[in-house]
Amino acid sequence: MKKLSLFVIMIFALSCSTQTTEYQNNSLTKDEIKEGWKLLFDGESTVGWHSYQKNAVGAAWKAQDGTLMLDNSNKDDRGRIIGGGDLVTDNEYENFELKLEWKISPCGNSGLMFNVSEDASFGAPYHTGPEMQVLDNTCHPDAKIITHRAGDLYDLIACSEETVKPAGEWNEIKIRIDRGISEFWMNGTKVVEFTMWNDEWNRMVAESKFKSWKSFGQMRKGKLVLQDHTDPVWFRNIKIREL
Repeated sequence: MKKLSLFVIMIFALSCSTQTTEYQNNSLTKDEIKEGWKLLFDGESTVGWHSYQKNAVGAAWKAQDGTLMLDNSNKDDRGRIIGGGDLVTDNEYENFELKLEWKISPCGNSGLMFNVSEDASFGAPYHTGPEMQVLDNTCHPDAKIITHRAGDLYDLIACSEETVKPAGEWNEIKIRIDRGISEFWMNGTKVVEFTMWNDEWNRMVAESKFKSWKSFGQMRKGKLVLQDHTDPVWFRNIKIREL
């Protein structure tokens, strides 16, 4: 009986140990804390974010079921989400690694922008900030355009290979920007590489849809932006490490 009791205690202790080390969404591991990672979403609130060029978060952006999501159920007669708009970090970032997970609704479109200026002279985040595309590649019209597919540096560089998961499934991404030397990763694969602010960068911008905005892609630091493209989209595990 003593041996059996000891065995039961050992199994119970092992079970408890497994449970306490199990990964939790919207949290940091001990290693991540040591490495300097910080959460940009606590899983329960929109603290740290606001709508572009506003002081508060639009009502359509919600912390729900451990995700930061855009609810498009309430629209005006022009098809715009009431209480929507692009969501912006309170803080600016320059050299950093950003990790997050996203999933998109069927045939949906969104995006993740960086180095965005909120100066009143700019009318929208895409006037300054480059974008990693968030898309359902199977049926959104943008998927027919090279450089407009999920994971692309939007309208500039296409992914080297397609690693995106179907609508409704979570995709893990990483963006690394270090003194202009930049990488996009999706689901464990590096899919885009580029260097900002050199001659090649300026040439690409001049040949893109952003050519009429002189400040596009020229900011050395700025806000991060989650795009309202009128479709439901979900984000979680949003973490940043400044370099």
